[in-house]
Amino acid sequence: MAAHLKKRVYEEFSKVVQIPHEEAPAKKLRLSKPSKSAALHIDLCKATNSTDALQYLLQFARKPVEAESVEGVVRILLEHYYKETDNSVRLKIASLLGLLSKTQGFSPDCIVDDAISTLGNEKSHQVLAQLLDTLLVIGTQLPESPTVRLRLIEVAYKHLSDTYFGVRNKCLQLLGCLGMVDAPLAKDSEAPGTSLGGVKDVQSIISNYFGDQDPRVRTAAIKAMLQLHERGMKTHQIIYDQACRLLSDDYEQVRSAAVQMVWVLSQLYPESIVPIPSSNEEIRLVDDAFGKISHMVSDGSWMVRVQAAKTLGSMLQVSPHFLEQTLDKKLMSDLRRKRTAHERAKELFASGEFSSGRKWADDAPKEKLDTNTVNLIASGACGAFVHGLEDEMFEVRIAAVEALCQLARSSPSFAEKCLDFLVDMFNDEIEEVRLQSIHVLREISMHITLREDQLDTVLAVLEDSSRDIREALHELLCYTNVSTKECIQLALLELLKNLNKYPTDRNSVWKCLKFLGSRHPTLVLPLVPELLSTHPYFDTPEPDMDDPAYIAVLVLVFNAAKSCPTMLALFSDHTFRHYAYLRDSLSHLVPPLRLPGRKQVYGLDSVDSGSGSGSVESAHLFLQQSLNRVSTIQNLEAPGAQDLLDFTIRDLQRLGELQTELAGAADFCATYLRCQLLLMKALQDKLWNMAVPLCLKQNVTATAAAQQILEETYKLEFLYSGLESRQVATIHHIRLQAKALQLILTARTRQGLDPLIGSCEKFLQEVESFQRLFLTELPHLQDSFVDKLLELMPRLSSCKPVELVKILQTTLRQSGLLQLKLPEQIHRATATIIEPTGESDNPLRFTTGLVLALDIDATLEHIQDPQNTIKVQVLYPDGQSHVIHPKPGDFRKPGPDRHRLITQVYLSHSAWTEPSQIEVRLLLAYSSSSTSLSSPSKLGWSDSIDSLPPPEAAVEGTIPLSKPVKVYIMPKPARR
Repeated sequence: MAAHLKKRVYEEFSKVVQIPHEEAPAKKLRLSKPSKSAALHIDLCKATNSTDALQYLLQFARKPVEAESVEGVVRILLEHYYKETDNSVRLKIASLLGLLSKTQGFSPDCIVDDAISTLGNEKSHQVLAQLLDTLLVIGTQLPESPTVRLRLIEVAYKHLSDTYFGVRNKCLQLLGCLGMVDAPLAKDSEAPGTSLGGVKDVQSIISNYFGDQDPRVRTAAIKAMLQLHERGMKTHQIIYDQACRLLSDDYEQVRSAAVQMVWVLSQLYPESIVPIPSSNEEIRLVDDAFGKISHMVSDGSWMVRVQAAKTLGSMLQVSPHFLEQTLDKKLMSDLRRKRTAHERAKELFASGEFSSGRKWADDAPKEKLDTNTVNLIASGACGAFVHGLEDEMFEVRIAAVEALCQLARSSPSFAEKCLDFLVDMFNDEIEEVRLQSIHVLREISMHITLREDQLDTVLAVLEDSSRDIREALHELLCYTNVSTKECIQLALLELLKNLNKYPTDRNSVWKCLKFLGSRHPTLVLPLVPELLSTHPYFDTPEPDMDDPAYIAVLVLVFNAAKSCPTMLALFSDHTFRHYAYLRDSLSHLVPPLRLPGRKQVYGLDSVDSGSGSGSVESAHLFLQQSLNRVSTIQNLEAPGAQDLLDFTIRDLQRLGELQTELAGAADFCATYLRCQLLLMKALQDKLWNMAVPLCLKQNVTATAAAQQILEETYKLEFLYSGLESRQVATIHHIRLQAKALQLILTARTRQGLDPLIGSCEKFLQEVESFQRLFLTELPHLQDSFVDKLLELMPRLSSCKPVELVKILQTTLRQSGLLQLKLPEQIHRATATIIEPTGESDNPLRFTTGLVLALDIDATLEHIQDPQNTIKVQVLYPDGQSHVIHPKPGDFRKPGPDRHRLITQVYLSHSAWTEPSQIEVRLLLAYSSSSTSLSSPSKLGWSDSIDSLPPPEAAVEGTIPLSKPVKVYIMPKPARR
């Protein structure tokens, strides 16, 4: 009995022990996030002097703070602030208050009162300025709270009279960022000596500090006024005179800000009339501002000169005669307005006397001429652009060239007048200036026609050793109009010299001659007999078709012949044969011509099939109908469904070949349907109904299909631009299905329980990640594989791996095809290697162990951030593969969505007995963490990333982007 009682006692005791054991994890979870404010309080209490406190604050600033802990931390900091006597510690605390108020998810309205109260007893000017900066941060975080803004404006008014420039600067910033734009200030809370009655007072008070003794405050006042303008408050015209006076300030920062202020007022009140000092003349405000800013192009500071030149380019409302004066160094009208003969006679009659000639200079003008006051336009504006283009600093010259471009684009007459100045800039000593002037002339080419002397200066640049300069000039010649046939002859001659000196420019020269011929057919016509070396009576020898110069001449002539039918009569028989050859081999350079009586011989036709807008619309409709037809696949049996997908994929691929405008969308849809077809084949009944040992071959097929689907989804995600969130979610959905298939196949091969548990956990994490990334797209994924998984998620996270695999297998086989929404505008990334061509049979020889530099020239289309994603792969005959990452400077951007890669790849190998081919291709590198949808948002409030959770392992890889080009190389053994 005693033994039995003893046993019962132990049983009860064991039950008592289990209860706290179950509660222990909950207590541990509650204590897992330590209080930041408590830790900071302990640290600050441990500090024995101000140096230690400053060190603790610096350490604290490196760690992020959660939004819920901010208010407690602020209280601790403010408590220590009132105790601290050292200015540097208080300054750091004031800085931390501003940083803490920027924390995401925290509203700083609860600390406004405390932050304002710290200003009352502060004696240090530096700390006061930092506290005002903190208030500025708080004010910008609470734009919807008018009471807080009003209080902060009152604080700014109160401290505007401080003797320290930093405090006045911050007060002006507060007024600029928080001054009322649409609502007047409260009339009841007027500060002593300051009217808070309305919007006008904010501007008038800020403008009072335009004349402050400290240049930094003057600069801050102008910037505050500009800030008010950016926020929508209309700046008053009365400020114009003050801003003009600041253009002659002693400090460049003030002059720079004043240039911006004058420009803003000239855009707000362009047609207002302002008087000319010491004269009875009046002038438009925009013309007056243009003259004053033009004068700043001769400023002593090159930074002000750059800004003035850039600003002139945006003043498009200026009068034409003022604009043209900037290209002439002669002063306009001798700095004064000329009076008519009638006015002079009337003035002489009114004086009552005529000159007797007895007294020397008795008819001299009575007034004294002050050149700075009576001029209609400031003398600096006379030849302002001439001064800018001749400036010693190349930055000023570039700014002047760009400003000329902007003004010339809106004024054809001005474009003609500035043409000579821009052409002269082609001889500048700095390559960047030459390149910019070529680009500018290209932009205004629709307004100008080059004379022969101007074209001669332009073509001289073709001798430049810089490839960028030469190709920019080829681009310019594509869009330039010339005046005579001698100009065409001169251009062709210089381009052929360029082709002979720089053979790598071949494609660029051919393209240039294509546009030159199509723009000037009537000028090319009289030159055809000379260009083709034809004779009316004698047969001339047939030129060599392998000569790039002869091809260049033919490209010019054939493009001119397209709009000049009479030219065809001048062609000889071999010219027609050469046309047929070039039309097939260089169809992008040679247009289709209507050759009478020769269609049956050469199969040439001038009808461009499928070039109209109607064909594009019908092709788009066909694409949409194909996707709608595939959506009915749920009602078909497996063989019929697969056949339908096969036919649709084939149709879409053919559509992409026929319609280049829809090639990206058609390829995208075809690739997506191919993924669905692979998944459907992998889930066939016969694979899953037989015993596992009997279907090893089918397992291998399904594994390969799953891997191929994954590769195709990465192509879909990273090879196409213009995808919307809906398409990205669809891609991730089929990728998740492929991973589920891989997990099922892993379980069927019975590789052990531990790997299976890890795979199941990883898969569940990916499902949760999908739900987090595409939360807004989940309503569009109803009855899909992911939708069913999310419904079963509580069960999946608690069941065993074997049961999880069974559920996945059932769900995967029951889930249907997810309908693909056709994207609005989608483009496929493409790359074409121009050099090397891969046509040469002559091997490139180099000594074993040394390096051979292989020039790579490629064009890239629709590639985002090519500097980080494009790589060059070299594959040797022995299977070795090298991947080279080009330098960022090797990429050029000739146009929107177009890039050019010009680089060198260094090759090396051991000795070979005979030459062999290597393969060169371009790759597109991708990383699954680089997609914008999966980038984690920043936690915390500082730039530190110490406590950020580690990102999931990103999948990285490469996608072949271009066709491989084969190059013969021959490493020779080194001579001993």
